[in-house]
Amino acid sequence: MKRNPFLLGVIVFAQFFCTSLWFAGNAIVNDLIEKYHFPETSVALFTSSIQLGFIIGTLTYALLSISDRISPSKVFFINAIVAAFANIIFILPDLEFPVALLSRFMTGFFLAGIYPVGMKIAADHFDKSLGKSLGFLVGALVLGSAFPHLVKDYLQNFSYSYVIITTSFASIIGGTAIILFVPDGPFRKKSQKIELSKTFAAFNYRPFKSAAFGYFGHMWELYTFYAFVPLMLKYFNDHHSGLILNISLWSFIIIGVGTLGCFFAGLVSSIFHPKKIASFALGISGFCCLFSPLFLGLQNPTLFIIYALIWGLTIVADSPMFSTIVANNAIPELKGTALTIVNSIGFALTIVSIQLISFLYQHAEFKYIFLVLVIGPVIGLWSLWNRKNKRID
Repeated sequence: MKRNPFLLGVIVFAQFFCTSLWFAGNAIVNDLIEKYHFPETSVALFTSSIQLGFIIGTLTYALLSISDRISPSKVFFINAIVAAFANIIFILPDLEFPVALLSRFMTGFFLAGIYPVGMKIAADHFDKSLGKSLGFLVGALVLGSAFPHLVKDYLQNFSYSYVIITTSFASIIGGTAIILFVPDGPFRKKSQKIELSKTFAAFNYRPFKSAAFGYFGHMWELYTFYAFVPLMLKYFNDHHSGLILNISLWSFIIIGVGTLGCFFAGLVSSIFHPKKIASFALGISGFCCLFSPLFLGLQNPTLFIIYALIWGLTIVADSPMFSTIVANNAIPELKGTALTIVNSIGFALTIVSIQLISFLYQHAEFKYIFLVLVIGPVIGLWSLWNRKNKRID
């Protein structure tokens, strides 16, 4: 199909712009702590709030089979606009902490109509090349997640409100691009009615269940790493006299480099099975968890940055591969629901891991707290490779 490259470009562009909302609160958290005396644990609470909103949103959309019954492009557009306005709440004068948490929650809720729906749109347009397409799509999500840190660095001499305005405006542009240029895909199988009994039906198929649990292991690690990258850099600065790493800039680079990992995984998915690519990336990021005390204690900033870049590169490279496996093993007419419910459960796990790391951050030596993240890669690899799960497509 000659239009596919253009359509993929628009979907990737929109995904990048819209998901820039995700870490907009994290990028300005220090400004809010200083101005409004928000608690020091705000980074974990903001992240958990947006994750909780996303979870409830994905559950709602999955139970109602929204993206399977209604045009996914329309769902994406509406949610992009509403999420942008939810994000704008952050620049209200005399912002109170509960209102800030509500803003993050609402933004997360409507992101549920953006990220998994974007994957649904890609799956409806690209069947045989789904791995490649999702590689670019998740790469756009990663870059979008990192983008607020870059905006914060670039506008460091201006009010933090510009970060919020920029990301909200980007979301509106992304949603508009989808509704104008991306019609429903040729591989879309529309569901005619709400079938609550089938919401979890895909888990009865062992290969789907195996892929889903691999994804859950990946998610245990991913967003906790993203949330705490700035604190890792701050810890390294604080423990090395005379050394000042630009926290906003390096946060963008370390998170954003995952885009290259996703792109590369997508490109080689036509050569290697997505299961093998996912396993390789998950294994490398697992070793990064395991050796985190060593590298956080290094005196050499160059080695530390290389280590952080490898972690940022591999920690998300498996994500589009897991999404590909999940989509390929889902019930066709409920593919959107399956992708959404797996996202929902995966993001629920991120709240547990984020709050666990936040607790350890206050009660244990910082350089050891990331060891608990290795649980995710271990479970994910076991789920993919135990002898009962050889039939994954």
